[in-house]
Amino acid sequence: MQFVLFASSGLGFIFLMTTLGAATVFLFKKASLGGAQQICLGFAAGVMIAASVWSLLLPAIEASEEMGIPGWIPAAGGFILGVLFLLWLDKIIPHLHPFTNFVEGPTSKSKRTTLLIAAVTLHNIPEGMAVGLAFALGAQNGGTMADYAPAIALALGIGIQNFPEGAAISLPLKQEGVSSRKSFFLGTMSGIVEPIFGFFAILLAMWITPLMPWLLAFAAGAMIYVVVEELIPEANLNEHSHLGTLGVIAGFVVMMILDVALG
Repeated sequence: MQFVLFASSGLGFIFLMTTLGAATVFLFKKASLGGAQQICLGFAAGVMIAASVWSLLLPAIEASEEMGIPGWIPAAGGFILGVLFLLWLDKIIPHLHPFTNFVEGPTSKSKRTTLLIAAVTLHNIPEGMAVGLAFALGAQNGGTMADYAPAIALALGIGIQNFPEGAAISLPLKQEGVSSRKSFFLGTMSGIVEPIFGFFAILLAMWITPLMPWLLAFAAGAMIYVVVEELIPEANLNEHSHLGTLGVIAGFVVMMILDVALG
């Protein structure tokens, strides 16, 4: 019962932060954050990089070694599978990244706004998986408050970066001509995949316990793919690229502190 409460709270929190971020669309008349957009994207990238190392890959290695398996095998194998999974989704789902006019994936007649939502939804999948798996790992390690501390740190980090990320979703939609209410709704719904895939990952990890190291590394690989493929390039689109770079550093430091302090 405690595990369900913790996991539900963690996944609910990251979804709530996306919702609050999307709500900023009601505060900006011009529907633009300017340079803050670069900082937000960079911050999200930094959080995801740090989370991939401290919250996912290192625990995957430790869990593997406890099972008598060389730590690098599930860590490297799962990581590569995560990258390939996101690459596959990129290929089969038509989507359009904000601030670009190039549609990725198969040819589609979908509206531009639909393609924008698809792009963001894709990279929310590994975030939800990561948080869900972190809580599942805490339950497997004993289920005490101390065991859940790393998962709580991860949920806090992902939640913090989901706030500016939610704004980075709804504001471009408004800029595309979508109403504030619809931009808010679509921005919120783009984050619903996080708790869905989070609970799916939990069920899979609890059902097949030896898969845990592979699943943790899988989520890490998927997140790093998103960072390299989408977040960092988009954070450096404008001439003042140092804003995106500083955002990455800030996000990395915040997530590192949370993980070390609470873990």
